[in-house]
Amino acid sequence: MNDLFTVFFSADFSAQPLNVEAVFLGLCLSFLCGIVISQTYMGTHSGLSYSRSFVNSMVVIPMIVTVVMMVLNNNLVTAFGLMAVFAVVRFRNVLRDTLDTSYVLAVLAVGMASGTQRFSLAVLATVTITLVMFFLHYTAYGARQRYDIILNLHWARPAVELPTLARVLERHARNVHCASRRSGEVQAGTDLSYRLLLRDPDRVDDLLLEVRQIEGLSRLTSLKADQESEL
Repeated sequence: MNDLFTVFFSADFSAQPLNVEAVFLGLCLSFLCGIVISQTYMGTHSGLSYSRSFVNSMVVIPMIVTVVMMVLNNNLVTAFGLMAVFAVVRFRNVLRDTLDTSYVLAVLAVGMASGTQRFSLAVLATVTITLVMFFLHYTAYGARQRYDIILNLHWARPAVELPTLARVLERHARNVHCASRRSGEVQAGTDLSYRLLLRDPDRVDDLLLEVRQIEGLSRLTSLKADQESEL
């Protein structure tokens, strides 16, 4: 078995031998740094648009960049080759999901490692990144549900009368957050978007019925939090 590992780790034909300890240290450090940065993003994000896929990418991309830098290793020719490959992929494909982009970057990095004869680096990077991808998937890392429902509506009454609406929402919700407030330029009134953490998620219909009965309120739409997508 020891002979097998010796053959595997000495199978690279690149100019410089592979330092296995440095590879694992670099991948582990970039993974931990990605976790810290992604946790900071999750804790400070307050906008309407939130993407779990983007959070996962902040964990994976530092590891991929680590592999790329190990492949480049101050090699100018390889660096130009990398730019050419990225240009071709970007021209041929438009990826809307940031995690899809991470997968593309991963296969490019592994392909470069194989193409520059760093075979053991390609295998180690593939195994490590694959394990991290499964970890992110099965732990649902980056998912959060601070609210049960999102309400979008148009308020035609004066803004000073908004407490009337707030009182109705607070009867049904433990937490009410006005995520967006925009005054209409063409017609009078205000477009509002609320995020609600309900006291009883099974009584959504009662909430909507009571809100619709408020005078001066129109264009009411609701969206469950688990259906929320990146805007």
